[in-house]
Amino acid sequence: MAESHKVGAFAPFEWMLALRYLRAKRSESFISVISVISLVGIALGVATLIIVMAVMNGFRHDLLSRILGLNGHVSVQSNEGGLAGYDAIAARLRKVPGVIHAAPLVSGMVVVTAHGVTTGVEVRGMRRSDLDALTAVSRSLPPAALDAFSGEDSIVIGSRLAEKLGVVPGMDLTLIAPHGDVTPFGMTPRIKTYHVVGIFSIGMSLYDSSIVFMPLEQAQLFFNMDDTVSSLEVMVSDPDRVDDLTDALKQAAGPAARVYTWHDTQSTFFDAVEVERNVMFLILTLIILVAALNIVSGLYMLVKDKSADIAILRTMGATRGAVMRVFLIAGMSIGIIGTFTGFLIGILFCDNIETIRQALSSLTGTTLFNPEVYFLSRMPAEVDAGEVTAVVAMSLVLTFLATLYPSWRAARLDPVEALRYE
Repeated sequence: MAESHKVGAFAPFEWMLALRYLRAKRSESFISVISVISLVGIALGVATLIIVMAVMNGFRHDLLSRILGLNGHVSVQSNEGGLAGYDAIAARLRKVPGVIHAAPLVSGMVVVTAHGVTTGVEVRGMRRSDLDALTAVSRSLPPAALDAFSGEDSIVIGSRLAEKLGVVPGMDLTLIAPHGDVTPFGMTPRIKTYHVVGIFSIGMSLYDSSIVFMPLEQAQLFFNMDDTVSSLEVMVSDPDRVDDLTDALKQAAGPAARVYTWHDTQSTFFDAVEVERNVMFLILTLIILVAALNIVSGLYMLVKDKSADIAILRTMGATRGAVMRVFLIAGMSIGIIGTFTGFLIGILFCDNIETIRQALSSLTGTTLFNPEVYFLSRMPAEVDAGEVTAVVAMSLVLTFLATLYPSWRAARLDPVEALRYE
């Protein structure tokens, strides 16, 4: 008997058979449909995971940058009443390594009215130099507005608040503070008219509709703060590691002050976003899992349909390993094509997500990603290379595992039994 030639793994004939089985004949169209459904399911699952993770990342990043861009990373407040000696405390805080800015702030809730419209807002009093350093606000203001900010009755308001009140730069509005002057007849509200010198927009509806800035000295007069402030807002170079500076900041602030980091005030909100992100990842992974199970059923039916072919191959000298590899190639081809198709769809969608949102809003006549609900004026998307790699790898692993059982069944098929009933 002639010695048979050894053929390496994943030989050309294995690829030829696998690709031929994927191109089903008319009688095998049902199996082909299952394969197409599996491929589409994997592509949609991968694309959806990439898009949702990118949107969640962008949502968190934009919210974090805007919230921390308007509020300090650390807030230093007095244990009782207003914070006195704030300039000296600010000077000590700036000497702490990692601190890049410390600004005094007077804040209070007031009622604003203009053109018959009344609403509640938060007034923030700060110096012109500190407003300049608050780039989230100052970059949306013209230089003339910043120059006029030092006037006695000048204020800067958010774009959505201006739209609601029907106010433009140059107009006046009235602020009413519930705690004003003490008279023999009791506490009377403090009412004063201010001149709008500028309108800012940071792209976050919550702040654009509820924040009013005025010069620090005027805010101290309006809220009867004398020579104190509500807090010192401290910016650090690395907000994620702000807890490492807490002890040094407390020591610099002194025993009469309390120190709050953004983790103390905002962590609950961002923890909720992170939990939602993880839950969405787990739920959407089920799409890929279902598509992988379709591969199992499709390949299993293909094995049953090709039982005679497998038996003939075995009698001609094909090893069990060769038969198994044929069906591994068939299943993995579906998984690989589906995965990388989904990858391309997901990346392209993320790159054009705001354009797609606007187009869908125009077509449907509805407001998708309403800024009043989601706080942001545009839909964000931030693709993380590590997450995308994890999604692609997970999809490939799941499809590989899905092909193992049908391929093993094909390799274990007894040629004699398979041919007996043909």
